[in-house]
Amino acid sequence: MKQKTFEQLREAQWSSFGEELEGFRQGYLMRDGERATDFVEEYQRLTRDLSVARARGYSGRLIATLNALVVRGHNVIYVYRAGFFRSALQFLVSGFPGRVRRERGYVFVAAAMFMLPLFGMVFAIFQSPEWVYSVMSANQVSDLEAMYDPGADNFGRERQSDSDFLMFGFYIMNNVSIAFQLFASGLLFGLGSVFYLVFNGVVIGAATGHLIQVGYSQTFLSFVAGHGSFELTAIVLAGAGGLMIGHSLITPGQRSRVAALRLRARSAVEILLGAGVMLLIAAFIEAFWSSSSFVVAWVKYLVGLTLWMVVLGYLVFSGRRRVVV
Repeated sequence: MKQKTFEQLREAQWSSFGEELEGFRQGYLMRDGERATDFVEEYQRLTRDLSVARARGYSGRLIATLNALVVRGHNVIYVYRAGFFRSALQFLVSGFPGRVRRERGYVFVAAAMFMLPLFGMVFAIFQSPEWVYSVMSANQVSDLEAMYDPGADNFGRERQSDSDFLMFGFYIMNNVSIAFQLFASGLLFGLGSVFYLVFNGVVIGAATGHLIQVGYSQTFLSFVAGHGSFELTAIVLAGAGGLMIGHSLITPGQRSRVAALRLRARSAVEILLGAGVMLLIAAFIEAFWSSSSFVVAWVKYLVGLTLWMVVLGYLVFSGRRRVVV
């Protein structure tokens, strides 16, 4: 293809890309969405055009023009990506804990729906151990005891690193599925979130109460001490997001239910995203720390208490100077 034909075919796209670059010089900021994707695709086409021009030996003027556009486009994309990471960091440091504080009413309700059944089931099993069988089958109880039996040969035994990574992936999938259930079921006018909060509280309480009652408290509590702060808090927060969605559907006010849902969805999703990060941290701790046998129990308890203080302090105090409540 001759250079003149090549320029005629592609000149309109180059001009459009140049105009977009001028917009950035005047202070326009790229936002996430379709326009950002289109800009990156146009940039990729431009780089291919530059490669074609060089390979076919087109004029130095054309190569220099295309190269200048490529360099400017690269700088814009680099700044955009850096901006994304800065925005993500700002969200974690300030936006997420600020959102949790603003929606603390839902958080407190979700915490009550989760923690009261949990402690209630622990107390019930202390009074009547057979209550565990109202929640779990005999086989499930047997498997639970085998996992935390202090006399088991394989309990606490160091796993190979590849096993740690496999468990890390398993814990992520398990945690994410629970969070998704709690959040998405809020679309059932909040009833689904209420059910899963209570259900998870009852199941966790039954397991906790039974293991303590049969004398496996040290193996169990030392295992959950490290990741419990992140995991249990994230469960409550995911449930709170589901309650927000459900409440918007029950009491939409003057808006339609769809409009009310859209209005509250952004805030609820912010809480879900933060909870997802906490579940990722919980999965990492559970896979690489909680099962470690070289750490004595009192150290795990101390670390667990410290992490609870970190999580609660983060949600209560982080970003207060920068977040407008």
